[in-house]
Amino acid sequence: MKIFVALAGVVLIGAHCAQAFYLPGVAPKSFSTGDDVELKVNAMTSIEDPYPLDYYRLPFCKPPGGVVKKNENLGEFLGGDLIESSPYRIKMKVDMYCEQVCSTNLGRGETPPQGGSKKKRVSQNKVVRTIRRHYHNNWLVDNLPAASKVVVEEEPDDNSNVRYWQGFPIGFVDNASSLSYINNHVNIELQYHTVETEDEKFRIVGFTVEPFSIRHKFEKNVDMDEDEDSQTNNVAEITNPMPSCTGKNMHTDLSMVKHVEAQPATGQVLFTYDVIWSENVNLHWASRWDVYLRMNDAYPVKIHWLSIANSLIIVIVLFAMIAAILVRNLRRDVARYSSLPTDEERAEDMEEFGWVLVHADVFRPPSYPML
Repeated sequence: MKIFVALAGVVLIGAHCAQAFYLPGVAPKSFSTGDDVELKVNAMTSIEDPYPLDYYRLPFCKPPGGVVKKNENLGEFLGGDLIESSPYRIKMKVDMYCEQVCSTNLGRGETPPQGGSKKKRVSQNKVVRTIRRHYHNNWLVDNLPAASKVVVEEEPDDNSNVRYWQGFPIGFVDNASSLSYINNHVNIELQYHTVETEDEKFRIVGFTVEPFSIRHKFEKNVDMDEDEDSQTNNVAEITNPMPSCTGKNMHTDLSMVKHVEAQPATGQVLFTYDVIWSENVNLHWASRWDVYLRMNDAYPVKIHWLSIANSLIIVIVLFAMIAAILVRNLRRDVARYSSLPTDEERAEDMEEFGWVLVHADVFRPPSYPML
């Protein structure tokens, strides 16, 4: 009777815990107007390199209070995710225009060959090396990964001119100059849907990022250091502001960026961002992952043959070692039991050993058959 009562208690406690448990990202989260919406950063990935790279390994802007780990479950650890906090501040249904994150020093940049010589450039900084290895950022909002949005100029009147893929590139390499440029401005576009069962509550159903490279010319603050990896979160005064940076409540778009220079991945760089909210009444929370199933594969699929070959070689070597050990033991035991032992050998080898020990246990009845 006591055992039955104990089992019943365990079942009731398990049922209560099951009702309180949910996987992050599976249960919907509702926001009110003006609520803080946290933007988290994940490890950077590349189509050229199979190894992820920690986001803050590069001199990107850091939160004022320091970087905080944001992993929420064991699956994120097993998947190689390195989710951390970010300095980007977002509020529900509050648009932001050319918000400044910080200015940071990316270090020494590239120098193109002079006079058409094939001499190698000077040593590159970490950002340039990462751009040339085609790494891209992976951001998260409400456990929804960012889908990069790129507008193709060749088809301006067609709906197919907008392409999406997961993450967004850190920068790009100009084909004409062969120099690297960093995407230091992003348009964070968020879509929301009104919750029908709750008053004045909204849920995020879309998260896209449109990156731009904009060379902000700004007045340095007195505490701004020239050393690599140094940064300041103080607001700088932009001397060549675009219309979106002049307080006119205009969001940055491609037409504005065409008239400014791109930002080289070197020296002091000012990072800015826009936040654009829009309501999507046709997209429900359960369907917000559909955009990832219809991506245009802008990043070409590359198979890492070297990693596959290394894994196969390791498996073959281990299999050969185990097989050699087993065959050697088997041959030794077979030779021992097949030979005719002398009286002295029989006296010494009264006890059996090895895999042959199981032959006496096959038909032996168990000591406690009712268990």
